[in-house]
Amino acid sequence: MNTPRPHDLLWLDDHAQLEGVSEEWVASQWRPSLPVVVRRDVNHEGRIPVGVRGMRRDQRAAGWVNSASIKRTVSPESLTARDVLLNSPFVSMPPVQGAIQLALREWPWIWGITGSVGYALATEVPVLHAESDLDLLIRCPQPVERETLQEWQQVIGLLLCRADTQIETPQGAFALAEWLRDRRVLLKTSSGPQLVSDPWISGEK
Repeated sequence: MNTPRPHDLLWLDDHAQLEGVSEEWVASQWRPSLPVVVRRDVNHEGRIPVGVRGMRRDQRAAGWVNSASIKRTVSPESLTARDVLLNSPFVSMPPVQGAIQLALREWPWIWGITGSVGYALATEVPVLHAESDLDLLIRCPQPVERETLQEWQQVIGLLLCRADTQIETPQGAFALAEWLRDRRVLLKTSSGPQLVSDPWISGEK
């Protein structure tokens, strides 16, 4: 199995496989039929850092799982398939309609849907509403010209919902809007945020 990446959704076999969670609400609201989401952190003893979401926006808990306990994985990019979007019970919601508009176009990169919209598409749990943001990611293993990404930013600016994009590089992730606006960007890495000029260069400050 491929190593899970940040924002991947993981399903486990049972409660005991979710380790290091102290929040009391998790015991009553999380069950193995619901996924956890991979987050960024330093792996301890080969464990994968994950987050658990509750029904409220303030209910987020951090934990760890072993790769052997994962029985299913759904990636953000798999949720952009047109059949997934069109067959979703939330197809009439503005964020899903926005995703459909993006899926109807050809893009020179792999992109995915994260956040509450991605979670709802993967689980059919109603954690989104008409005013929900559409959180997106673009996989960019190699540097991309700023002008190329400006077209994407212009398109998402015309959607019927607020949309935000994170660019995923081998070094971490950064906000596209920030990169287009500023000369430096805050890069989210497994060891913490770093302010960088070139988010594709390892160790660059």
